[in-house]
Amino acid sequence: MAVQSMTTKRQPSRWEKFWNTASIVFESRVATVGMSIVLFWVLVAFISLFWTPYDPNASNFTQNLGPNTTNLLGTDHLGRDILSRLMQGTQVILLKTRLPGSDISIPGGVAIWGVLGSLSLGTLLGLNAGYRGGWWDQIIMQVLDALIAFPRIVLYLVVIAALGQGDLVVILAITITGAPGVARLVRSLALDIKTRDYIRAAETRGESVWYIMFREILPNARGPLLVDGMLRVGYAIFAIGTLGFLGIGLPPPDPDWGNMVNEARRNIFANQLAVIWPAVAIASLVIGLNLFADGLREELTRYQK
Repeated sequence: MAVQSMTTKRQPSRWEKFWNTASIVFESRVATVGMSIVLFWVLVAFISLFWTPYDPNASNFTQNLGPNTTNLLGTDHLGRDILSRLMQGTQVILLKTRLPGSDISIPGGVAIWGVLGSLSLGTLLGLNAGYRGGWWDQIIMQVLDALIAFPRIVLYLVVIAALGQGDLVVILAITITGAPGVARLVRSLALDIKTRDYIRAAETRGESVWYIMFREILPNARGPLLVDGMLRVGYAIFAIGTLGFLGIGLPPPDPDWGNMVNEARRNIFANQLAVIWPAVAIASLVIGLNLFADGLREELTRYQK
């Protein structure tokens, strides 16, 4: 009798699973370029936690310069170093959020927390509307459609006018304005996924509604949600810049890229660099996130096929 050798297939480790997932990004040149731009600004933010060339908020900066020192990107109309202010402003967007009434900060930038808030709220509403259907779907989507009917800048102004300025207020404004779009996406995914056989099997086993929504539907919708979240970080950064330009965004002392443009535009004919560099920073980071999300979406679509 021939003896058949039994070979057991080794299960991949967590690191191997992570690397196989991450390698999808490197298969797309567009995603790789976008990720490089984003990582550059993340690195700048981390460096600024420990070092900046000069004090970002020094009001009379030129007096602190030695005879052989120069500003790499120039100075603004108050003599403050532009590079130092750009580095400090990156922290607020990507790395830290200041709590009101204190000098304490929590990890995670305003844009990151705002997008996480909109994803969480939108996912909760979209899953209930898509899976439950009926009056759940009618009530939730009618309210969200009413929010979508308002221009975003109007919703920003309403939230900030009601609650005042602050990092947490900006996060709340981004959450409220972003949740309807996320909910519509999740609802459309839930309507498709709930017709699958494994959902019917879970219902036959007697699983609860919350179990089916968060353990069966949500994991199968995370690909489009991940791509949408990347795009929304770019939208959030642009929104923060818009609010800062209008003077109702993030409060001092940390610099805000939009507020830097607003302050420098009054002296644009005398000092163009003070306007150009913050605008380039906003544009490059948003473009990098969009390239990363577009490339990732193409690769995920091709991988699924």
